[in-house]
Amino acid sequence: MRRVFGDNLKALCAEYSSVSSLCRELGINRTQFNRYMSGESFPRPDVLHRICTFFDTDARILLEPVSQTRSAPEDLISHPILAGFFGSSTIHVSPELFPSGFYRFARKSFIDENRFVMGLVLIKRADGYTFLRGYEPRSALREQGLSTNAYFSEYRGIVMRQEEGIMAVVTHRDSLSCSFNFLTPETAFQSNLWEGYATRTVREKVTGSRAARMVYEHLGTRPARVLKAARETGVVGADKLPPFYMHLLRPGEPFR
Repeated sequence: MRRVFGDNLKALCAEYSSVSSLCRELGINRTQFNRYMSGESFPRPDVLHRICTFFDTDARILLEPVSQTRSAPEDLISHPILAGFFGSSTIHVSPELFPSGFYRFARKSFIDENRFVMGLVLIKRADGYTFLRGYEPRSALREQGLSTNAYFSEYRGIVMRQEEGIMAVVTHRDSLSCSFNFLTPETAFQSNLWEGYATRTVREKVTGSRAARMVYEHLGTRPARVLKAARETGVVGADKLPPFYMHLLRPGEPFR
């Protein structure tokens, strides 16, 4: 039984380029994870649940080949009740409009109106859909006293076509709140820029905001450029943003 589980983990990990980074995302010690893969030990129930949730499978991976246990995809958008409302023109986002790869984004902080959030996301395509994936900057999480565990700081979303650009619905794992992003190509500065706004699904409060202008910059996949952008993520002052970001974000003007 341990051998089956170990083989299943190896098969699941084959989809990822680095087991070390995968372990960091899972919040599992690499040495212990190697013991699982070699069939030397089983994870605790809570760790097994974390693994199953991450890989979209269930506890049958202890006994059955993973090809038989992974959840079948549910094509919610093509459900008969929604048919004709979310058609292929909405679902299909062409790479020419919104290329795959890494993007750096910036927006005004929802909590501190004098600071800005700089982040990094990956846009990738699978099964005819366009997906977004990213992590909350660790420095921002530390400032708020939140866990920096990658398992909880990760967010994902789906990107869809709109009349004047694209939109993305983004949420954290098992979260009951999300953000809505709308972006349209901006060509006055560079052809790799998108401008728009982000909103969050929270009730109106006396302090903080629920909407802010947003800028996306396509970085591609060049490691040096992506790593540089990753090191610059966090909650920053206006002096850390490129001038053309500030021009598009227009922090001195109210958002309408």
